[in-house]
Amino acid sequence: MRIYLPSTLIAARSVWADQQVPAGTGFAVTPALREWYAQSESEEELEYAVLHDAARGSLRLLDTDPSAPRRRLVFVAEVPDGVARVRDDLERGVVEIDFALPWSAVEAIHVDEDDAEVLAAVHEAAESIVEADLGGDDAAFTVDSVEGFELLWFAPQELPDLL
Repeated sequence: MRIYLPSTLIAARSVWADQQVPAGTGFAVTPALREWYAQSESEEELEYAVLHDAARGSLRLLDTDPSAPRRRLVFVAEVPDGVARVRDDLERGVVEIDFALPWSAVEAIHVDEDDAEVLAAVHEAAESIVEADLGGDDAAFTVDSVEGFELLWFAPQELPDLL
């Protein structure tokens, strides 16, 4: 199972130092997500949707850590089936990992471009994410707007260059 784990650049420093991704909540293509996107037959489209959910999760983490650089970050890891506990009761596509994943499980890293326009949009979205989650229309527009900026793909060994 491929899981998408939201993070921040500050947290990624610890991940690199410890060579493991801590236990926590992530996103994956779960049965409920497949059913929700029933019209999509493409695994790639489903994983793209999950990546966006994880990027939104990264915004929530940025909201709680004002010292973190305003760039969304998502680790992509491959784990054996059954390792991640599916939590579709929380939201479609949510999974939990109860233990730290070894760095060797990480297959990719997605992160925002280090660009002034992107950083400003992510900053605004991070400040608006809670209000958007509570149903605020203006805040939701701000958060949705940041999704127009694609996350860049990096190989795991490139993480030190991002830090």
